[in-house]
This record gives sequence, C-alpha cells and structure tokens, in this order.
Amino acid sequence: GSIVGWGNYIYGQAMPPDGNDFVAISAGLDHGLALRLGGSIVGWGHVSYGQATPPDGNDFVAITAGGYHSLALKSDGSIVGWGNNDYKQAKPPHANDFVAIATGQRHSLALRRDNSIVGWGDNSRGQITTPDGNDFVAIAAGGSHSLALKSDGSIIGWGNNYDVQASPPDGNDFVAIAAGGWHSLALKLDGSIVGWGAGISGQSGWPHYGQAITTEDHDFTEITAGYLHSLALKSDGSIVGWGANWYGIEQAIPPEGNDFVAIAAGESYSLAIKQTCQYVLKGDLNEDCKVDFSDFAIMASNWLIDCNLNPSDPACVPKK
Repeated sequence: GSIVGWGNYIYGQAMPPDGNDFVAISAGLDHGLALRLGGSIVGWGHVSYGQATPPDGNDFVAITAGGYHSLALKSDGSIVGWGNNDYKQAKPPHANDFVAIATGQRHSLALRRDNSIVGWGDNSRGQITTPDGNDFVAIAAGGSHSLALKSDGSIIGWGNNYDVQASPPDGNDFVAIAAGGWHSLALKLDGSIVGWGAGISGQSGWPHYGQAITTEDHDFTEITAGYLHSLALKSDGSIVGWGANWYGIEQAIPPEGNDFVAIAAGESYSLAIKQTCQYVLKGDLNEDCKVDFSDFAIMASNWLIDCNLNPSDPACVPKK
C-alpha cells in the first residue's frame, strides 16, 4: 500500500516517501521506517544519528523505530541495528533465533523463537530487565518501560512505572499491546481497547482529545501508542485517534477514509498505510481493489448506447 502521514513535519517525519508497495511502517521519535514488499527498507525524517538511513538488502521481514535508533529483523532470524548507540541500544545480540523486535526511547527488546525475551540498551529504569519464562507471544517497548503479552492472554510490564504505565490490568483476554511514552494500551479479544498510565493529555483514558470513541466500541483490530497520543484501526478500515494535539499539529486527528490497513504513532506525528491494488482489475472503476455495485453505479451513470452512431454495438439488434 501507500503511506500517508500527518502531524509534526519539522524533520519531514510526517512526509513519507511515494510508492504503493509498502507492507509495514514504524514511527520513531522523529523518524519513520517502511518495509517494502520486496524486503527492503526505506527511512525518512530526523537523520542526525543515521537512524533514518537503513542498511541495504532485501531480506528484511520486520522493522521498528525507537528514539534515535532503529532495528530490523532479517529472514534468517538475525537482527541489525543502526542509529544512536550511546546505550548500546542499536547493537543487538548475535543470534538468529529472533521472531519479533521492539524499540523504546533508548532500549530494545526481542522475542526469541523459544518465546523468551531478551533486552539491551538503557536499563536505568529496569526496562531491559526482562522477565523469565518461555510463554511470551508479543512485546512492546515504550519511553522507558516495556510490556509483554503471554500465551494465556495476560500482560506483564516492567521498567519505569511512575505513572503506572508498566502495571497492566488483570485479565487473560488480551490479543495485542502497545507502549507509548508514558502510557500503554491493550486490545481485547472482543475488539475493545484498555489504556493505562499517564493521562495528562487524555492519551490513556476517556474522555480525550481528537476524535471521540468510547469503551463501548468493540470493532478495533490494531492499536499504536505515540509519546502522548494513540491511534486505533477499526474493522472497517478507518482510524480513530485521541490524546495530545500539540500546538495545532493534530497528530491525533487521522485522515478520513476506510481503506487503511496499518498504523504507527511517533512523538508528535502519525503514519498509516492505505490499501492499494497490486493488480489492475478490469471493471474496478473506483480503484478500491474490488468490483462491486459501486463500480456498476459508475458504469451506469456513464452508459449510453446510440445505435444510430454505432449500429454494430452488440446491444443494437434490429427488430424483426
């Protein structure tokens, strides 16, 4: 798909590259990354530490953008890192048994094939002091806290807990997690969202800024947490946002439309992938990747057969 961006663009972070072959996105503090269909990576935005300058290659399968560093997972299960390395956050361990990666402000996490977690980088808040166990299925790294989803559907958190952002709610019906600057989110099996942590800008609670949603909604499929704002993707392909909208930047007010398939939230900007057709479909007049009644409506509104001008048209059959 193609990428759209909104919010702060002082470094160009909300101005993604052109193209319609992107399959994944990640938003760092002030830089963005995108994974192309062929396995290569493109970066843009703040480049002071080289964090938006990915390595060459077309064997990458996952990406994550942190504060001023970035990571990518390769098809062989190894990880490469680049950008700021003051805390060794961009220097992953040498191994090829990784299946997922996550980056925080100055720390990194990886999920191993055996469902254990390893962390590296800044540990001033205990954010890389990972829990023991081999029953983890997903990881998330925030400003200086971390989360993990367990195979039984429960969540565990560690690291900075000043605003209880590392203290997830009880329950075992969670299916996805997201960690922001000072808050956390979780998606439940029924499609609803739970938030916890700092609420100074409304990012982890209700009511909030931006577009209004309520906890009664049960049609969300994806979540992402920025520094002080959040986004959620709905089952109909539309996006809702809430939280901080600093200085009228409106990073928590997503564009309209219901053709989005992925979302990412940075510090004060946001990204989304829009669905685009890989193939040209005959009859897809409105370019929504399918041929349906809306295409026939367009066709009918432009349908005119004049047998006097074109008597050879199959519809022009002489009367007997």
